[in-house]
Amino acid sequence: MEIALSIPYQRCHVDDHVGTSFGSISPTLSEKRRMFILGMGFVGQSLARKLHNQGWVVSGTCTTHVKQKQLQDMGFHVHLFDAIHPDLDILRLLKNYSHILVSVPPLVGVGDPILQHKELLRSSLVNSNLQWLSYLSSTSVYGDCAGELVDEDYPTNPESELAKLRLSSEEGWSNLAHDLGISPLLFRLGGVYGPGRSAIDTIIKQKPMSEGQKRRSHRKYTSRVHVDDICQALMTTVYVPPPREVYNIVDDDPAPREEVFEYAMKLVEEKWPGLKLQSVEQRRKEWSNVNPRGEKRVCNARMKRELRLQLLFPDYKSGLKSVIDQIQSPFHCH
Repeated sequence: MEIALSIPYQRCHVDDHVGTSFGSISPTLSEKRRMFILGMGFVGQSLARKLHNQGWVVSGTCTTHVKQKQLQDMGFHVHLFDAIHPDLDILRLLKNYSHILVSVPPLVGVGDPILQHKELLRSSLVNSNLQWLSYLSSTSVYGDCAGELVDEDYPTNPESELAKLRLSSEEGWSNLAHDLGISPLLFRLGGVYGPGRSAIDTIIKQKPMSEGQKRRSHRKYTSRVHVDDICQALMTTVYVPPPREVYNIVDDDPAPREEVFEYAMKLVEEKWPGLKLQSVEQRRKEWSNVNPRGEKRVCNARMKRELRLQLLFPDYKSGLKSVIDQIQSPFHCH
């Protein structure tokens, strides 16, 4: 069964900043490329649009009927995949794809929901045309490094249960890729933000902070990355195989979350001066009584050097400015 995206999407500026000139890829070459995205979340949807714009066949999965309906309304066609009661026929479909992106987080008490079926995956993919397998991980696998500069060779020391499961997922997908005779690609992402998912959106929507946001708010250093930079990193590796398997995908400025929120508040107040908002002081009350953890400055030198990546948004200020510039009205944000 083949499902192709059929969504109109204008050529994005991401295409123009990557080492490879995607515009020069011939249609006959790109038409042969087929991506299956396990986990059509925030990053997966953004990548799917960009790949579709390059002539790819793209399919993916989500986990709930509600999410499936939302994605269908956005123009996506996805398979429903329940981690507890999976339709294993979906995993058998993977043999029809040349590229697989895994963007499914592990679950406490379950582990990696896809790798629970690794033998089926291996048997389905062993004689396939798979050329590229990438797993989206997290910088949480490094644990608390006492503010040290952490590159990809720094020893992993995950502390939380989820971070430990992340590392286990990395190992599982890496082993599967090697068994299939290809090099895995492990992207350790900082906090992901972009249009519809940023400090700007949180402020405008007057949403309470999540537990993860509260935890990060007390850190001296918080690594983050704009979704467009994740996508251009992934697309670079698709067209030009990278020399290594592990890359930190973060921007140049691991700034404290409180500083980011104060800047976001400033942007919102400047653009819509009459808008009634929670003050930063009210936000600080939300942040009280939370223990700091995970202190580290994540280094992106390997990403920039080996992927030849020029970040579209090297710091939170450029990223947030781009987000707010795309919002016409605070009452109709993403």
